[in-house]
Amino acid sequence: MRMTLDALTDVAGLCVGHATLTGGGRLTGTTVVLAPEGGAVAAVDVRGGGPGTKETDALDPRNVVRTVEAVVLTGGSAYGLDAASGVMAWLEERGRGVRVGPGPSHVVPVVPAACVFDLGRGGDFRARPDAAAGRAAVEAAAASGPGAPVAQGSVGAGTGAVAGLLKGGVGTASAVLPSGITVGALAVANAAGSVVDPSTGALYGEMWEGRVARPSAEAHEAARALLDGAGARNGPPPLNTTLAVVATDAVLSKAQAQKLAGTAHDGIARAVRPVHLLNDGDTVFALATGARPLSGDPLALNEILAAGADLVTRAIVRAVRAAEPVRGPGGTWPSYEELYGRP
Repeated sequence: MRMTLDALTDVAGLCVGHATLTGGGRLTGTTVVLAPEGGAVAAVDVRGGGPGTKETDALDPRNVVRTVEAVVLTGGSAYGLDAASGVMAWLEERGRGVRVGPGPSHVVPVVPAACVFDLGRGGDFRARPDAAAGRAAVEAAAASGPGAPVAQGSVGAGTGAVAGLLKGGVGTASAVLPSGITVGALAVANAAGSVVDPSTGALYGEMWEGRVARPSAEAHEAARALLDGAGARNGPPPLNTTLAVVATDAVLSKAQAQKLAGTAHDGIARAVRPVHLLNDGDTVFALATGARPLSGDPLALNEILAAGADLVTRAIVRAVRAAEPVRGPGGTWPSYEELYGRP
């Protein structure tokens, strides 16, 4: 049996790095998924009504770009998309990107990016990731190497993430399918909707698996009182977004990768209610490294599609369970495990 980390980096060749910005009014960060040298087939599906993205049109199957070298998930709303510039510069220095001239350095790295809204959550509205944060995150990814563990919770793009009234964060999960193909997911849970059933306190993302341990009525009542108080102090919920990267080592076309990105949104819908609202920017990227061919069965993609959605749900649950509470000048967000404990 193949040993796995239950993380996105179980897809051979992928690396993940975080830049976490805290203190001095900051509560934000950037996460980079770095593809193997030569890139990975990439696609995207945007469902939220208020997305903040960069280079997503390049991923349309009708367009010329086939592979990307990295994907950036970042805090800082649209300002934070500047983090992708730091990743582009790092890749250019290594000659990685779309060749546009005769020399090996004549490249343009295509670096798709998406952002979550976390402005002001550390107290300073102007504290946001920049190109330096992007470079720090991609350097951390490269230094970690393929197959390395992935930090979860209040790190990287999940540093200032909020899920409803709870602290959100980054989570990841993976599975090896009966075919031997690996699928992995990484999510940033920063939803306007709730991740918790208001009547029981159970996580929606655990309920669908039928194995949830529901909190006691007393624990839920105490948690509701604390959440109501925190919500009143924080004011109305701001713009929010859930982001995800789903990856596989299978050989996929851009069209197949786009289908994977689309069905993976079902994983968000299981874990967050409501979802894909006008004040969300819910975006899923799909990556395929092409190490394992699909069988000739035209329906062979189905097991990858089903696994992608399941893993996004698990990644969101892990993001919420790994998150650390925040009590600061920008607001108060308890963590799920602070309120309800571990299962």
